Amino acid sequence: MKQIPAYALALAVTASGAMAQEDDSTSLMEEGAKLFFRGLLEEMEPAIRELEGLADEIEPAIRSFAEEMGPALRDLMEHVEDWSAYEPPVVLPNGDILLKRKQDAPPLEGLPPPEDGEIDI
Repeated sequence: MKQIPAYALALAVTASGAMAQEDDSTSLMEEGAKLFFRGLLEEMEPAIRELEGLADEIEPAIRSFAEEMGPALRDLMEHVEDWSAYEPPVVLPNGDILLKRKQDAPPLEGLPPPEDGEIDI
């Protein structure tokens, strides 16, 4: 996955080379395209290598997060069917996180509707 941009550029250079081989003479446009893609590939190579290094550095942290939080997120996904029915989370000063349902959200199945503007907290 890390080499996709490099492979795409290499494919473009190869494809332009294959088109040039259809007739033995290459036009100035084809030659310019080859030079352009080669230059672009050379310019992007350091950035691609840096991106690979960054991915190698971040990978352990992402794996750790997935191992620790994965089960909790799966449980949460089982309880919440439609995320669009909720407002963005609100973090209180004490660290609690509130997930508020939108006013126009459909009622939850299996729960009676609130009476007289009653709100459960």
